[in-house]
Amino acid sequence: MAQFTQNTIMGTPFETTSRYSQLEPIGLGASGLVCSAKDQIMHRSVAVKKLTDPFKTVTVAKHMFREIKLLKQLQHENIVHLQDIFISSTEDIYLVTDLMATDLHSVLKAKAVDGQFTQYFMYQILRGLKYVHSAGVVHRDLKPSNILINENCDLKLCDFGLARVQEAHMTGYVSTRYYRAPEIMLTWRRYNEKVDIWSAGCIFAELILGRPLFPGKNHIDQFCVITELLGNPPDNVVAQVTSENFDPERRCSAEEALSMQYLAPYHDPTDEPTATETFDWSFLEADLPIDVWKTIM
Repeated sequence: MAQFTQNTIMGTPFETTSRYSQLEPIGLGASGLVCSAKDQIMHRSVAVKKLTDPFKTVTVAKHMFREIKLLKQLQHENIVHLQDIFISSTEDIYLVTDLMATDLHSVLKAKAVDGQFTQYFMYQILRGLKYVHSAGVVHRDLKPSNILINENCDLKLCDFGLARVQEAHMTGYVSTRYYRAPEIMLTWRRYNEKVDIWSAGCIFAELILGRPLFPGKNHIDQFCVITELLGNPPDNVVAQVTSENFDPERRCSAEEALSMQYLAPYHDPTDEPTATETFDWSFLEADLPIDVWKTIM
């Protein structure tokens, strides 16, 4: 049985196996505390994330299982890689992933992004989305803070906690407001992977402008900010959420965006892989007690 080392970091109990040492806090989010660490076996730096109360309720347990299952299956250079997982003696779950130097939100706050870097970042975002969408997955929460970057400007999408299957009926309250597609606000039960393309477009604009394109103060103001720039669709169009500006079916796919002239310096159709299989979401229908979810994890 693995031996655990007890630590207290930022007032939070943090246990690791002897494999991970030199812990340093790097972030504290809604889903838990993240520390950098040295992997003694692979001799490299990693990120260790403690999931807060993973078995608090059945809903939380299912949510945690979904993120872990996604990270295990989604294997791509532009998606954060799950290297290890362990459950501590206190039954907390720890995920070990790539250690990235920063995220796009921090980069945007620090300085203007050069045009060439904008190009390279957008190429990698869309390359990752092409793969995610080919697996039948919608990220739903794409924003600068969920886009990790290392010293070489390599980029990885992370935080698939809100990700969901492409389906006819989907919940509406997802993603940070500034990056939320209008169809989520207008017909919140019917949308698809094109919501991620809208978010990518908002991020592209922010890279160029140095500020958010649609900084809405609340849900209603967000839609007003969008229509101020793109124009008001007629009433009958709003009813159907179809217009030149708001019809998500007219929005390009990640694969189509990759082939646009702007990304030509990086575009290589032979090196932009798709998933070998679509993600199996059937577990979401399972009505299992907490102990069973714990065993499965």
